[in-house]
Amino acid sequence: MVNRIYLVILILVFSAGCSINPVTGQQDFVLMSEQEELALGRQHSRQVMKTYRLYDNPALQQYIQSVGDRVARVSHRQSLIYRFTLLDSPQVNAFALPGGYIYITRGLLAYLNSEAELAAVLGHELGHVTARHSVRQHSLSTATHLIGGLIAAASGVQGAGQLSNILGTSIVRGYGREHELEADGLGADYLRKAGYSAAAMRSVIAVLKNQELFDKKLAAEQGREPMAYHGVFSTHPDNDTRLQQVLGHVGPVVNSSGTQKQDIFFLKKIEGLTFGDSEKDGIIRGRRFYHPELNFKLDFPSDWLISNKPDSITAITPNNDAFMQLRLEDLNKKITPREFLEKRLGLKERLSEAPFKLGELSGYQAITTGKTPYGQGRVRVVVLFDGLRAFIFYAAAKQPDKFVRVDRQVLESIKSFSSLDDKDRRVAKALKIKLVKVDRHHRSIKMLAKNSPITHHVGDQLRLLNNLFPNREPKLGDLIKIVR
Repeated sequence: MVNRIYLVILILVFSAGCSINPVTGQQDFVLMSEQEELALGRQHSRQVMKTYRLYDNPALQQYIQSVGDRVARVSHRQSLIYRFTLLDSPQVNAFALPGGYIYITRGLLAYLNSEAELAAVLGHELGHVTARHSVRQHSLSTATHLIGGLIAAASGVQGAGQLSNILGTSIVRGYGREHELEADGLGADYLRKAGYSAAAMRSVIAVLKNQELFDKKLAAEQGREPMAYHGVFSTHPDNDTRLQQVLGHVGPVVNSSGTQKQDIFFLKKIEGLTFGDSEKDGIIRGRRFYHPELNFKLDFPSDWLISNKPDSITAITPNNDAFMQLRLEDLNKKITPREFLEKRLGLKERLSEAPFKLGELSGYQAITTGKTPYGQGRVRVVVLFDGLRAFIFYAAAKQPDKFVRVDRQVLESIKSFSSLDDKDRRVAKALKIKLVKVDRHHRSIKMLAKNSPITHHVGDQLRLLNNLFPNREPKLGDLIKIVR
């Protein structure tokens, strides 16, 4: 009986939501009009800009828009107004919202080596928009939730709605690879029609796969999950049969060890691009963190791995058995640091507590029991008041018997907190992409890595920047990207 109800509802819902796909000309299941799609894009674009910010370089923004426009003019949905935006983020990423909002981070831009590769990234994201991938996924997710609720109501079977939610999630995730492959194929077609080499699509996918391989290496060292942008290949793209079928008409990629001519125009366009941390978010130099805009510096324990995020800065031990985190919150009420811990942070039960004084800054410290990245355990909490701001430190250890040793390191680190002087401000400058010509003085990655400000895996990162990963060397006479 439940199966028949399910089938009837399925037929009714899916037959009511058919629309012609702009790319294939075939019917797709969607529950959203184009006007609703555009409204959804406008809504989410505002949310994106609350999380990110524009990269402050109008000329580079205009260049990216012009490359995107060139590709968009040959796409399947030429009536849309496309907005291509460079985000000030070190993440290696690009993404698209419904209705033509397309974003690329400076973190990804730094690893591209030609305008054709940039066009390939934008073309791939255009493919998601023109094929209405987000709309189709949104519609399918909405339908499965609706079906689950109707089945539960009609059958009286408890948990049917939850089962359909799981089914819907599975279907949507299953579409992920097909949608990515379709976007790759569409992007390659748009590249060719726009006058670029369609081989750049395969080249970009290889660049992203190399990023994924490098991040797996880092993740293993840091005890975390690896990140990936393309995220659909378990093997190298050259060995992915399905991808090769999609890009079967695309010629082979000629890498820097072959005869491909460098795109000097593009390389000079991105010279000066910020690499890694931005001064607006704070700068990491060795074990010290500087934040010029907030006017403070902090030394983390030696050898701890520091991660700078938009809302916090975190450091973990190399084997991920201890962590500390710093967050900043505004003060909105005239309360003491002790009251802040109790009322604002909700620390009602404390194993120990005491005032914490650092120079002219007043604060309070406590040890409590709470949730940590390792489960329930002891947590060190320190709050420091600086004007109308509260700096909040958290720390914990994976093993209970290591807590005391870690706590001593954390307190020593917190005591290094101070304002910046003139020397600090000279040091706390963002790193930039620079171009150098490969000559006898700079003829290998090892030589180029000397005196580099990059703090870890310098050779790997320089090779990634110049499409030489994992072990190739630059050619004499080529321009190569370094970081200064």
